[in-house]
Amino acid sequence: MAKVAKDLVELLELALDRNASDLHITVGAKPKIRIDGELIDIDEYEKLTPSDAQNLCYGVMTEIQKKKLEASYDVDFSFGISKLSRFRANVYIQRGTVAGAFRAIPYDIPPFEKLGIPPVVQRFALLPKGIVLVTGPTGSGKSTTLAALIDKINMERKVHIITIEDPIEFTYSHHQALIDQREIGSDVETFASALKHIVRQDPDIILVGEMRDLETIQAAITTAETGHLVFATLHTNSAPETINRVIDVFPPNQQSQVRTQLSVSLQGIVTQTLIKRKNERGRALAMEVLIPNAAIRNLIRENKVPQIYSAMQMGQAETGMITMNQSILNLYKKGFISYESAMSASLDKKALQRELDKFKYSKA
Repeated sequence: MAKVAKDLVELLELALDRNASDLHITVGAKPKIRIDGELIDIDEYEKLTPSDAQNLCYGVMTEIQKKKLEASYDVDFSFGISKLSRFRANVYIQRGTVAGAFRAIPYDIPPFEKLGIPPVVQRFALLPKGIVLVTGPTGSGKSTTLAALIDKINMERKVHIITIEDPIEFTYSHHQALIDQREIGSDVETFASALKHIVRQDPDIILVGEMRDLETIQAAITTAETGHLVFATLHTNSAPETINRVIDVFPPNQQSQVRTQLSVSLQGIVTQTLIKRKNERGRALAMEVLIPNAAIRNLIRENKVPQIYSAMQMGQAETGMITMNQSILNLYKKGFISYESAMSASLDKKALQRELDKFKYSKA
């Protein structure tokens, strides 16, 4: 017999036991968990009433967070449960009732090899300056990739790292590096205001949780130009789209200057997505990696972004770049993903289909 959900910690423990990435609380539905990208009911529990949902969400919120929810109708925050995990939460109002989405963030940062991140990406942790953008849809693992890079720097370089996050997700201990983590809403007002005076805090490396607006993007590029290494995220689905998104944020009269700035300061773009595995639980990481060479920098400067994919393929041997289709094809060749999943994940399906069919015929 189904029971009433009264304890959010109990639900989060159950979610982790079942290898779920997210827990969803919404009135009129049973608590749901996301496993390998799909939402599944927790059948042991009854459908949630308005009071059930509010009590569950409010059980892990501070009074300040509750007041912010009531004032602005949604609130981001993070919290930890001892010996279990950290969680990133967004609690919001829908149809006049409280709802929440909770994502698990492990205390231990997984190594590159376990995550399936190509070795070429590790080189970004050694850069002295410039800007590196990690992009992809929500839930594609951007925060985990950045955490792995910051953790590698922390273990190997004697530098000062400042992160600006909304909210703080992974937490770090000081090793070789000194790490300060600032949370939007509690340590600083906005990403842009945090970046305004950040150079006075003597950072070597800066992580910007999300480049949301013109002011933040402008500040991040300028900071990278002044000799700092900046990591940041965007919700884009390819390297060329990322470049266009950054430039298009600016007014037309500034775009030529921004193209020039970006052509000099950009050190890499990582675009990632997660694809359901074929014969086992979990998802495989497909990752596009752009590392600007002279040709790509010139294409950015001259506003010839559509030609970047061709330049990436030509420069693969030189820099280790890889397109998303190449990454997906590699996963298929290794037997990690199905033909259907590969096609579904690609943005250029015709080109991928040609490569997949070539591989199938070569094996026949």
